[in-house]
Amino acid sequence: MRKNNYNHKRLNHGVKPIHIEFADPSANAVAIAGSFNGWRPEAAQLVAKGKWVKELILAPGTYEYLFVADGKWIPDPLAKEAVPNPFGGMNSLLMVTE
Repeated sequence: MRKNNYNHKRLNHGVKPIHIEFADPSANAVAIAGSFNGWRPEAAQLVAKGKWVKELILAPGTYEYLFVADGKWIPDPLAKEAVPNPFGGMNSLLMVTE
């Protein structure tokens, strides 16, 4: 089996796995969209395992994001910080340290 050198190189340059959780037992589909994936919910679908979960691989930095549950954009209720967005709502902040 060939090694995936791309992922190996990325892991050596400061990127790290970030565990994301979202609790909404009534949701049928949940994604996360933010500055780390071009605000494309289809790029990061969460998986239901009691809670909705996702592992993101991110470089150190500060990212804005929202959950998208059944098409509705929702700030992370567990986020420690948030910033206003241009649509009159709030974006959650995710800070990845080195």
